[in-house]
Amino acid sequence: MKESPIFTKTYDLLLWLIPQVVKFPRAHRFGVGERTQRLALNFQDTLVAAGKSQGGQRLVYLKTADIHLEQLRLWIRFSRDNEFINIRQYEHVSRMMADLGRLLGAWLKHSV
Repeated sequence: MKESPIFTKTYDLLLWLIPQVVKFPRAHRFGVGERTQRLALNFQDTLVAAGKSQGGQRLVYLKTADIHLEQLRLWIRFSRDNEFINIRQYEHVSRMMADLGRLLGAWLKHSV
């Protein structure tokens, strides 16, 4: 499980994202920042649960992870629109999330 690219790329996303969230403006760090960070961590936790599950339960976890990833995309976009991250950072994290989406989609397709 830990050798799978989705776990490695999720870990890389967390390594990049958490230090960025710490730099959010103080007024938004504990609202938008905490929510963004929590979604990313929940995404990772749900993937781990899916990796340890089988059958129908795995599918439930994968669908939940897909929801977390979509919510994370929206909060990252909100962060960009409010200039909490710059355009280069947004492009970078968007590519990371797109890769994760492709990997998750393949895993979902394989699990059905």
